[in-house]
Amino acid sequence: MYPLLFRTVLSRMDPESAHHAAMRVIRILGVPPVSWAARALTRPAPELATTALGLRFESPFGVAAGFDKDVTGAAGLHALGFGHVEVGTVTAIPQDGNPRPRLFRLIPDRAVVNRMGFNNHGADAAAARLRTLRKRSRRSVLGVNIGKSRVVDVADATADYVRSATLLAPLADYLVVNVSSPNTPGLRGLQAVETLRPLLDAVREAAGATPLLVKIAPDLPDDEIAAIAQLAVDAGLAGIIATNTTISRAGLMTNPATVAAAGDGGLSGAPLKVRALEVLQLLRATVPAEFCVISVGGVETAADVRERLDAGATLVQGYTAFLYRGPLWARQINRGLIKGA
Repeated sequence: MYPLLFRTVLSRMDPESAHHAAMRVIRILGVPPVSWAARALTRPAPELATTALGLRFESPFGVAAGFDKDVTGAAGLHALGFGHVEVGTVTAIPQDGNPRPRLFRLIPDRAVVNRMGFNNHGADAAAARLRTLRKRSRRSVLGVNIGKSRVVDVADATADYVRSATLLAPLADYLVVNVSSPNTPGLRGLQAVETLRPLLDAVREAAGATPLLVKIAPDLPDDEIAAIAQLAVDAGLAGIIATNTTISRAGLMTNPATVAAAGDGGLSGAPLKVRALEVLQLLRATVPAEFCVISVGGVETAADVRERLDAGATLVQGYTAFLYRGPLWARQINRGLIKGA
């Protein structure tokens, strides 16, 4: 049913408008008694439960940051069977993001190009929504992904991240420092070890007891990835998320004119699969066994998730394939993991 809906309706819609329409449905799914009925259909089997970051996850498969930027759909995503939801990216200062159009499908590649630019209502609004959500339930694991406000100079980034961390860490099950989006000028430069260490130290102090992770780009050379991994361990972080979107356009099957029309931005989806797995293997060879590594990028099937878990991922996240697989995607993944166990 969903593939037909995608081909005949959704693929003809502006991608961002289609996303907003989907989020309206997801919000409804998060409201009882609808959420109870949905959860009865999608609840992960008890055998999939896993422990990481000192938390119990009902499934190792969750939603990556970017899907629910403003903490409006987390309850509905939980109702759809995801083992955790990472909201954001949230910035300290509200911002509209880049001008539209800023989201583009590359359908032959089952991929998406986005240059959203951290559009969100800001950390204060996110904190208010998280408080409301936490009052209703703490059953689902919620991560919060924070980034640099666009109007803040890179030299002042640490204070900007600390403000978001101070507001949001007490309401999050884990906190993620995003220094790897290609859509905020100067942001990826913060991944340099000499710049990253003081930033992470300051945010870790602000986060208190909340587990802190850092999210890195797939485009870094292997030696820099290994250096960041060692830094994360030395700095007392709880884990690393690998990877964010890529600026590469290599090996795409989509018509080059369509790719060119999409322009700059981060590419996500199936084309990231090989590099995301390579980065995961590099990280697992670098960090201690107990260090949390969350793998994301190019994940679409239960076999993909199983491959990441077998390669040493603690948890796995997805996003782009949701657009192509539809609302029962998490249920399909979870059932496939049980069948393949």
